Amino acid sequence: MNAENAYASHDTQAVDRSWLVLLHLSLFLGHLVPFAGYVGPIMIWQLMKDGMPEMDAHGRNVANWIVASTFYHLLFGILCVALVGIPFLVLTVVLSIVFPIIGAVKASQGVVWRYPLTVRFF
Repeated sequence: MNAENAYASHDTQAVDRSWLVLLHLSLFLGHLVPFAGYVGPIMIWQLMKDGMPEMDAHGRNVANWIVASTFYHLLFGILCVALVGIPFLVLTVVLSIVFPIIGAVKASQGVVWRYPLTVRFF
């Protein structure tokens, strides 16, 4: 009986981690459908946080990154008028690709990874 419980617990953890990985990778939905990269992660977070305690911490980190990256894109986009913001805008785009991948890998390992360069709004 203990082996069955251990297997069920392991299976549940694998499903939970899959949802956490999906939460981070859903940021890329915005490349397919406008604003889906914002709406998708927030919907996953809000729908799943009550059933999965880890989801709340991951969801807060992703939501904070959404706010921060939106601010950075707007700020450096405006600074592109003076040509000063171009390298920073490119860096922000690269980080918007790299950070969700790192977050997904860490989530698959069961680690809550806080996105760098974010302010904790949530």
